[in-house]
Amino acid sequence: MTKVRQLISDKGSKVLSIGPEDSVLDAIRMMADHDVGSLVVLDNGKLAGIFTERHYARKVILKGRSSPSTPVRDVMESEVVCVGPNYTVEECMALMTADRIRHLPVLENERLVGIISIGDLVKSIIADQKFHIEQLENLIRG
Repeated sequence: MTKVRQLISDKGSKVLSIGPEDSVLDAIRMMADHDVGSLVVLDNGKLAGIFTERHYARKVILKGRSSPSTPVRDVMESEVVCVGPNYTVEECMALMTADRIRHLPVLENERLVGIISIGDLVKSIIADQKFHIEQLENLIRG
């Protein structure tokens, strides 16, 4: 079973973040510039929340708020579901499915060490399945 630690090692531990007092417009620009769907919100280096495209659509656009004047803290999710590096891909998939989320910050000793997305998990599962298929094909050819 692949662990989150391996996913972070493969993809890198760089995590894009924004502050709670920054504007939603700044957050959206950063996400667009880096082609990502979420940002962790850090307050004095500590995880304070997560801001996603879904938050923007539902809590800014649909509510008629102004992106330049709305601070991230007003629309972010502050009760963030997180995982540790020893979680398995399967455990993360179950969490994401149950909580209907697409991004999981990874904490080790309360320190942010990475973030994984549903895409990272799917990519890992496909790679594992491909490996198993190749092993079975080799066994059959024998």
